[in-house]
Parts: sequence; C-alpha cells; structure tokens
Amino acid sequence: MTSARSHEEPGPLRRTGRAVGHALHKPFTGTAKGIRKATHAHGAGESGLGKLIELHAVNGAGDVMITVALASTVFFSVPTDEARGRVALYLAVTMAPFTLLAPVIGPLLDRLPHGRRAAMAGAMLARAVLALTMSGAVATGGLELYPAALGVLVCSKAYGVVRSAVVPRLLPPRFSLVKANSRVTLAGLLATGIAAPIGVGLQTVGPGWPLYGACVIFLGGTVLAFTLPPKVDSAKGERKAQLVEPHAVAVSRSEPGRGGRPGRAWRRERNGEKRPGLRSVGPSVLNGLQANSAHRALSGFLIFFLAFLLREHPFSGQSAAVSLGIVGVAAGVGNASGTAVGSWLRARGPEVIVVSVLALALLVAVLAALFFSTVMVAALSATAGFTLALSKLSLDAMIQRDVPEEVRSSAFARSETVLQMAWVVGGGIGIALPLNGVLGMSVAAGILALGAATSVRGLLSAAHRGSPHPRVA
Repeated sequence: MTSARSHEEPGPLRRTGRAVGHALHKPFTGTAKGIRKATHAHGAGESGLGKLIELHAVNGAGDVMITVALASTVFFSVPTDEARGRVALYLAVTMAPFTLLAPVIGPLLDRLPHGRRAAMAGAMLARAVLALTMSGAVATGGLELYPAALGVLVCSKAYGVVRSAVVPRLLPPRFSLVKANSRVTLAGLLATGIAAPIGVGLQTVGPGWPLYGACVIFLGGTVLAFTLPPKVDSAKGERKAQLVEPHAVAVSRSEPGRGGRPGRAWRRERNGEKRPGLRSVGPSVLNGLQANSAHRALSGFLIFFLAFLLREHPFSGQSAAVSLGIVGVAAGVGNASGTAVGSWLRARGPEVIVVSVLALALLVAVLAALFFSTVMVAALSATAGFTLALSKLSLDAMIQRDVPEEVRSSAFARSETVLQMAWVVGGGIGIALPLNGVLGMSVAAGILALGAATSVRGLLSAAHRGSPHPRVA
C-alpha cells in the first residue's frame, strides 16, 4: 500500500524540482507564446504571413551575428595604419563580384517560381555552412575569409529578393501590402537588436563563437522556411514584369525590330500566341524606384564611408567603436520609426510621401555638409534610416496599386534587385572617397539631389493625375 502510494504522489524533493523547473521554463515559454501571438495576429497566422515574419527575424539575427564577427575581427583587431587597406581588400573582393552577380539574381529566381521555399531554405543553409567555414579563418583574417563573406552577402541578397516576391502571396484578408512589409521589417529590426548584444557577448568567448551562433540560427531558418504554406511555391497566374517605360511597350508592339524584323510582342500577336509581351509597371513605380535607389545608394555610402572615416577620425572624445555605435543606433532608431510611421500612413498618397522624405533627407544632408559635427552626422544617419523605410514602404504601395496581380511578384523581385545594386554602387563610392567629413556629406547630398532630379517631377505629376487603374501594356 505504501509502495503504491509512493508512485502516485511525488515526494517533497521531486515537487520542489518540478516547481523550480516550471519557474525557469515559464519565462521562455511565455515569451515564445507572446511572440507567436504578435506575429500571428490579424489573420497573419492563417495566411502564413506569421511564419514569414518569424523567418525574417531569424534571418536578421543570423546576419547580425556574422556582421559582429567580421566587424570585430577584420575591422577593429588590426592597427590603425593597416585597417583601411584590409577593409578595402575585404570590400573589394566581396563587393566587386556581387556587382556582377546581383543583376542575375532576380531573373534567375524568376525561373524558379515553384521553388521559393527551397530557395529561401537554400540561402539559409548556405549561410550556415559558410559561417562554419569562416569560423576557422576569422581570427587570422586569411584570404579564404573573403570568398566565404561574398557567399554570405550573395545569399543574403538572394533571400531578400525571394522574400519580396513571397509577401504578396501571404497577405491576410483586408491586409495591405505596406502593413505586411512593416511587420516583416520590424520583426527583422527587433531580432537584430536582440541578437547584436548576444553576438558581442559570444565574441568575448572567442572570435569564432558569433559564427557558431549564426550557424545554429541559419540551420533553424532552413527548417522554418519549409514550414511556409505551399502556396508560396505556386506561380499560378503569374507572369514576368519588365521595368520599362509604357511607351517602350507600345513601340515594341507597333514598330519593327532591328533590320526591319517585327518586334517580339508584335510577332507573338501575329502568330496567334496568347503569351503577353513586355509589361509596363507604370510611371509612378519607375519614378518611385529611382527615388528609392537614391535612398539605398545613400545607405550603402554612409555605411562604408562612415566606417572608414570614424575608424580614422572618431568623434571628439569618443573611440572608434563608440562613434560607430552612435551612428548605428541612430540609423536603427530612424529605420524603426520610419517603418512604424509608414504603417500609419499607408492610406496616404505614396508619391507625395516619397517626394517629402527625399526632400527631408536632402535638406539634412546639406545641413550636415555645411555644419559637420557629431550631432549632424547622427542626425543624417537617423534621417537616412527613417526616409529609407518610408520610401520603400511607399514604393511597395505603388507596386501593389499599379502593377497587375499576375506580374506583381516578378515586379517585386526585379525592383529589389535594382535597389540592391544601388546599395552596392553607393558602398563603392564610400570606399573610394577620401576621408574628409565635409566632402563625404557633400557627396551624400549629391546622391540625393541626383535622385530628386530624376524622380520628383514624375512623382508629382502622377500624384496630380490621381491613382491610375492597374494596367497591362
């Protein structure tokens, strides 16, 4: 009888152990449930958007782990007189090949509409393997580090292109694309903010430990990618979009091609084919893309120019690490604020928003060039993050409004590739520029002025005409 009772009722020690285990376990399970409730709210769980939000958070956490490992080792661990040369070598070896690869990513992924989950999982798995590869070379800074870093960069950008194409497939009912992208972006920013100090802590254990952490995170992302709904891989009703002017499409239909031969679209119609020819994304989208390219080029420029400048000439009374931390935090806060404001402004005219934030960024860049100081550089970093987020969300809204559904995913993929290329160009300018603060801020203002000159007039004209109906040329 006593023996049977002892099996039914645990003793005081066992009850205490269970209570302690429950107390330790509850914060983690409670946090996980809270995150799941937030990411799956308003129908995002049923549509599959919640899983994409979680996947993007994993992506951001893994990327920042690799960034911490590379920045701490390649950038800060060498003497000042060697830092610029080594970082320039790293950027040249990684960025130059990516300049050639980036235009291929969008069209290549267009050919894999049925493998988007596999493509996202592949990008995660490849980065997990590359992180493990870099862990052995990150302490010494050997040349094998550079091709691995290039692979990480290409996989990260490829993931971004696929994600942009996937979001329209996962929209819940009565859920705008701008709001969906706001949620996805905020999740990535929050995950980055949480993972960055963890990466710094792992760095104190050893230079390879942030990369081990990144490997584990990306392996989890590989599994999570395959939990996305099957409709992500469906290309039903989709066609390819071309980023061309509307009149160019009309010309391709009516005028002969080279050597007196009919144009491609004209020949297809004459031969009775039902496959459509080139499709226009509309002038608002094109002008919005030009403005966003200026913002993205500014982002790449500031990242690399300030990394060099503040390494050699940190803010008065601050170390290089603290100086970079100031502009990094300012940019992050600005980006998060822009994303939040963009969700609130989603019903407003996107053309007007793009013009307004471009003018704001240009004004602050001019002021930073005229009154170069710690405060003005931090203000420009915050403004650049804020305007970049708002401008991108407005471009998403224009694509959703003006581009027919059957070509919308392709338009997102191709526009994202163009923006990544603009970031590369801006970063290249930042690498090559002499380390003069006033000159750098002047170049930043010039980048924005060029974007304004090519886009503002068209955007204001489109806003004056009103929202066009979605059309296919």
